[in-house]
Amino acid sequence: MGRIRFPTIFRSNRTTRIPFVNPIQENFLKGPEKQENGFLGFFFGFCRRLMSPNKIDGGSRTEAEEKLYSWLYALAQSEKDLVFEYVRSTERGLSFTEAERRLRESGPNVPLDYSFPSWWHLLWTAFFHPFNIILIVLSALSYISNDFPNGAIMLVLVFISVSLRFYQEYSSSKAAMKLSEFVRCPVKVQRCAGRVVQTELVVQVDQRDVVPGDIVFFEPGDLFPGDVRLLSSKNLVVSQSSLTGESGTTEKTSEIREDPSTPLLDLKNICFMGTNVVSGSGTGLVVSTGSKTYMSTMFSNIGKKKPPDDFENGVRRISYALIAFMLAIVTIIIVADYITSHDLSESFLFGISVASALTPQMLPLIVNTCLAKGALAMARDRCIVKSLTAIRDMGSMDILCIDKTGTLTMNRAIMVNHLDSWGLPKEKVLRFAFLNSYFKTDQKYPLDDAILAYVYTNGYRFQPSKWRKIDEIPFDFIRRRVSIILEVEAEHRSHQLVERFMVTKGALEEVIKVCSFVEHVDRNEITVFSLEDYQRILSMGEEISNEGLRVIGVATKRLRTQSRNENRPNYDEAFESDMVFLGLITFFDPPKDSAKQALWRLAEKGVKAKVLTGDSLSLAIKVCKEVGIRTSHVATGPELELLQQDSFHETVKSATVLARLTPTQKLRVVQSLQTVGNHVVGFLGDGINDSLALDAANVGISVDSAASVAKDFADIILLEKDLNVLIAGVEHGRLTFGNTMKYLKLSVIANLGSVISLLIANVCLKYEPLTARQLLTQNFLYSVGQIAIPWDKMEEDYVKIPQKWSEKGLPMFILWNGPVCTLCDVATLVFLWFYYKVYTATVDKFFHSAWFIEGLLMQTLTIHLIRTEKIPFVQEFASWPVICSTVVISAIGISIPFTAIGKVMGFVSLPLSYFGFLVVLFIGYFLVGQVVKRLYILFYKRWL
Repeated sequence: MGRIRFPTIFRSNRTTRIPFVNPIQENFLKGPEKQENGFLGFFFGFCRRLMSPNKIDGGSRTEAEEKLYSWLYALAQSEKDLVFEYVRSTERGLSFTEAERRLRESGPNVPLDYSFPSWWHLLWTAFFHPFNIILIVLSALSYISNDFPNGAIMLVLVFISVSLRFYQEYSSSKAAMKLSEFVRCPVKVQRCAGRVVQTELVVQVDQRDVVPGDIVFFEPGDLFPGDVRLLSSKNLVVSQSSLTGESGTTEKTSEIREDPSTPLLDLKNICFMGTNVVSGSGTGLVVSTGSKTYMSTMFSNIGKKKPPDDFENGVRRISYALIAFMLAIVTIIIVADYITSHDLSESFLFGISVASALTPQMLPLIVNTCLAKGALAMARDRCIVKSLTAIRDMGSMDILCIDKTGTLTMNRAIMVNHLDSWGLPKEKVLRFAFLNSYFKTDQKYPLDDAILAYVYTNGYRFQPSKWRKIDEIPFDFIRRRVSIILEVEAEHRSHQLVERFMVTKGALEEVIKVCSFVEHVDRNEITVFSLEDYQRILSMGEEISNEGLRVIGVATKRLRTQSRNENRPNYDEAFESDMVFLGLITFFDPPKDSAKQALWRLAEKGVKAKVLTGDSLSLAIKVCKEVGIRTSHVATGPELELLQQDSFHETVKSATVLARLTPTQKLRVVQSLQTVGNHVVGFLGDGINDSLALDAANVGISVDSAASVAKDFADIILLEKDLNVLIAGVEHGRLTFGNTMKYLKLSVIANLGSVISLLIANVCLKYEPLTARQLLTQNFLYSVGQIAIPWDKMEEDYVKIPQKWSEKGLPMFILWNGPVCTLCDVATLVFLWFYYKVYTATVDKFFHSAWFIEGLLMQTLTIHLIRTEKIPFVQEFASWPVICSTVVISAIGISIPFTAIGKVMGFVSLPLSYFGFLVVLFIGYFLVGQVVKRLYILFYKRWL
């Protein structure tokens, strides 16, 4: 008799090793690879990445998702023997040696292979922004030119900007790690040991040490450590709420071969990492772990597909344009100044001053002040802002995707009606449903509270004190019903005899299964439960469900009458048979009173609502009709899976209600709206299943009671789950965006106009229009005056519509309005030239004084022309902080030439006639500027 031979996977000979996965799994999970070696391969690969950047496409799955779907569907449709072959395991499990080897190859079983970026990397990312570089260079040059105050101000602005961005990026980088909290637990695994005779052992290992090929055991409360193909199951019920967001459960069984048309999360013989066992038990073969699981593939895009911030990109492009313009104009000015002065050192310092004047130095401070002010205002409205830039995005948001439960509805059940099997309201149905809920003690559910509240508030008197509870068969997720055994004194009989009843309520289908009779309440007679009755009751239940109501069935059974002192039997599930069907109880999760008004107010402000939910379509439609959301275009997750890419985008664009969505489908809907629809999308969610969409949305919104992962990925946390809170956030966002755009347009126009005027004056005159110190002082005063802009107000019409960054808007705005400032400066130059004869160097101090005041007043007053579409000081006034700032800075600028400080800086007193000219000049400036403004609005239909 020969020695028993075992498969090589369990033998101790280390020279023979079977690969971790076979070619089938390699095909599914890796796919064919093309190697490009050498310099040419590297070069062409680099060119492809450069010319074809990774584009977000919400209508299609990623390559990793497609491979995972193919792998899991192949396992779901295969016999168990073939499944063992696919993962190279056997019915005995893996040996300890093989499991250790696979663990070394595949790495720890964690859902996300995520590591924290180093602090210096985040700091470098926050620091390396062209605008910061400009300020640092100009600060260094200011120190070189002995202008220490201006240099210090620039460094402080850089420090504020970098610190805020570094803090936000460092905080958000930690969020993805929260996902690992949902899968850390001990796991029972079957392993085998022994060199000759293999012994099967059930051992407990950490979830991180589970590998593909392991056989795992699970029971109620256990989490699945990976994607698992069931081998055996007994009354197995699984909660997939971590993936779907639905509170319901799913029955799973190993004795099935799935159909390829079944949605992935509906596969009965596949369980997914991160889901948990509610009831029942079983064994399963781990087929995917770590980054190859469905959960990991679903969450692997977190943080990688955030839509680009149009505002930040626009500011970056403007910064690059300013750098190019600065280099050109400063070079010209230095050369022109050197030709007239023949002093290279002085010309260089003057060029630095011009470069400083060209830079909108207060932009980081103004932007961050606007955002901080908006955050404080939203905090007063019970909104906690985690990401300051989200406030600006709130102002641009034009679509808000919301979940149904708890946002549109109260997230609690209210009883609606009590119907018999013919759909007529009958009190007897309510009485027995009440008795069941009243005496139930095992576990109270919201439906029980709803029944009790309905009875008490409507004045029913069912006298539960006359009944006595004998026993209870508690609810479980297999039977999906609960039975209460009650007794009551028999009527017209001796008090020594009692009647006993079993009262059952639960899922309609499960209650009907145990019924053999149906009661005609009106006629007080009981008939046999016929096929016609069965179809009629199910049709009625389906019709009620399609109206958005939840349905449960009620049945009773009269047990034998006996003496009070007689021993009673042990009641169990076997007694739930041959029952009498009484009727139905219907419930509804009512919409919030404030939801309809809030949605109407959002629509008034140009924000359209789309409902994205994992609940049934009929329930979602019912709620949406109640709150005023159109339901003419609806879709479901399974329907979206069958659509081609173009059809997917069209459906998402037109649909207002999308139901039965998985987390990845919510993500694709959001991405489709962003990329194809070119919308700024907000997403309001509170579950783990919402994390993908929260991370991808322009504005992720969650609530204080949400799952910790959802709150980590959200940009804004609502302390009240009420849409009305968001309306204030939208208004603050548009106010913040508008004030930021005011400063950006104002500063670029004023600075460019001023620098071009300096160049023209420098060419015409034989001396500098302003010295370096005078120019820096003028620029400093002007910059300080703009600090009040975040406290300005916006016109009502502006906050009524979403405000977005326009790629061509700022350049065209500059081309239209910039020449107006230059025209006024040139008019001043002409007036000084001919009236005061300033073309000789002997009157350079007079020209410096006049040019200093005119330039400062021009830049200070420009804000009033730019800030409104209306006529400034006639139809519209700025806020009092802006007016005060204008008055104070103008007064300081006018008074400087008449003070000792002015004499030190090289200024002289100016005649009264010059100020008369300035009055006429600025009246003309506002007239011409208003004409240009009206023409610009006529062409482009907007101003700011």
